[in-house]
Amino acid sequence: MESDPRIWIAAVRGSHERLASLVQPLGADQVRGPSYCSDWTIAQVLSHLGSGAEIALMMLPAALGEAEPPGGGAFAPVWDVWNAKSPDQQAADGLAADEKNVVSLEQLSDAELAKIRFPFIGMELDAVGLIRLRLGEHALHTWDVAVSSDPAAVVAPDAVALLIDNVPAFIAPRLGKPQGEELRYRIITTGPDRDYLLTVTDSVVMTDWPGDEEAATTEIRMPAEALLRLAYGRLDPEHTPAEVVAYPADLDRLRKVFPGF
Repeated sequence: MESDPRIWIAAVRGSHERLASLVQPLGADQVRGPSYCSDWTIAQVLSHLGSGAEIALMMLPAALGEAEPPGGGAFAPVWDVWNAKSPDQQAADGLAADEKNVVSLEQLSDAELAKIRFPFIGMELDAVGLIRLRLGEHALHTWDVAVSSDPAAVVAPDAVALLIDNVPAFIAPRLGKPQGEELRYRIITTGPDRDYLLTVTDSVVMTDWPGDEEAATTEIRMPAEALLRLAYGRLDPEHTPAEVVAYPADLDRLRKVFPGF
């Protein structure tokens, strides 16, 4: 996995620029229209990213060891403010808050990046880990906006190249949901090339392919971008590229293992 935080920051910048290019031309009716997220309009996606950017800025001093982390009660007022905004305000303010957060990352010195430590669900994240969380959320929600007008839209390639290794390391074991049946799939990706073994028992584990032909019952091939969207619950039949080679029943099983959030 890429260890230079500035490469991750550059990908977050690219995702922000892509999101802005998608949102800025939209009219009032369009920002009130549906995103890929079934419960959210495009404006609400921007509100979510904007409130997340604001909270990230609140947390940054603590991650740098310069302040105590905000208490849990600090976040609800932020969400209340964003939820009360009009759709037009959510769209405009969401982009502005996102830009402010990206700039704050870009302005960190090498020394500051090196000392970032952030506790998260039993782990301590460094700068790359912290920025990786934002990039994953941002790139996939940007796709949620892009696909509303372009059914063939894909997640940005630079984000895919960085995030694909996060699927076995973080996403699969934490977001994967066992379904009461054992599954053992070899998943081979292109762009970038990866070779994985996905095992679903009473837990979900994804590792590099061990080279044992008997380790899996089925082989599946797909672009890495498709695997990333699958892991985030965004590979429904209508948005599954033709390059995915798998039995429909196996894809349906995998969609249940990775329902998204």
